[in-house]
Amino acid sequence: MTATKKVKPPTLAEVKKWPATVNVPNAALALGCSRSQLYELIKRGEAPVRTLSFGSRHVVITASLVAVLEAA
Repeated sequence: MTATKKVKPPTLAEVKKWPATVNVPNAALALGCSRSQLYELIKRGEAPVRTLSFGSRHVVITASLVAVLEAA
């Protein structure tokens, strides 16, 4: 049996200090979902945050992430 390391989600104050865009895994951690869930929501156009796509690469706009977290 392998032990899984539980990563603590960032605080809102920490997220506010992030750069203008962040990668999907970090955004998913802040939102409390898995990166695969967030990628699926992005693919379907249902992500709760604004994203930018560069070919197959996606980034999340931090200001949008902050707005979602503040509304929660």
